[in-house]
Amino acid sequence: MHPPEVYIGNIQPYAGRRPSAIAKRLVEGAIKLTPLGLEGDEQAEKAHHGGPDRALCHYPREHYIHWRRQFPAQAELFAAPAFGENISTLGLTEHNVFMGDIFRWGEALIQVTQPRSPCFKLNAHFAIGNLSVLMQQSGHCGWLYRVVSAGMVSGEQPLELVARSSEVSVAEAIAIAWHLPFDAEQYRRLLAAAGLSASWSKTMLTRITTSRIEDFNRRLLGQ
Repeated sequence: MHPPEVYIGNIQPYAGRRPSAIAKRLVEGAIKLTPLGLEGDEQAEKAHHGGPDRALCHYPREHYIHWRRQFPAQAELFAAPAFGENISTLGLTEHNVFMGDIFRWGEALIQVTQPRSPCFKLNAHFAIGNLSVLMQQSGHCGWLYRVVSAGMVSGEQPLELVARSSEVSVAEAIAIAWHLPFDAEQYRRLLAAAGLSASWSKTMLTRITTSRIEDFNRRLLGQ
């Protein structure tokens, strides 16, 4: 059982960069979870954020200790929900959450679909030029969910694991995608994981068919 802190946010303008809904606020009491996410939560760029496979973002609260140690001068910045997460917990990490895991949360059921893919917008948000790269290298990325069954949820209702059908942890998925050299067998293993998002399925299939790993720089650095 893992009681969450719950956050939603609205699209806001930022001087010198794109509008974003990364700034979230704490939700107190019950809130409706729809197939596209928490009611009232917004996404500025729907081509890369949100949608049925990425309805919720979960970030482990314990990771903020790592970031405060990495950047002591900016330590006050690193506290939930600084990475724009909807769900923050203690006790669930990339190492004990698995691809395809289904959790009961209040009236809803949610399924892990992919690790979060760090992008260059985090660098601008924190004014740290390579934060996205460090996030990817560290594996402290968090993960995303689809909503299997919608309903009312709240921070008073814990996440309870109800089904596990994969042997690939979120940490392993991160390693397969970003840390290991080209390995078609591992890509097929990840493709076989229950519930893998359409975008990650496409990426793994593209690697297999082209026999190469895509360039990360556009996503990580905007180049």
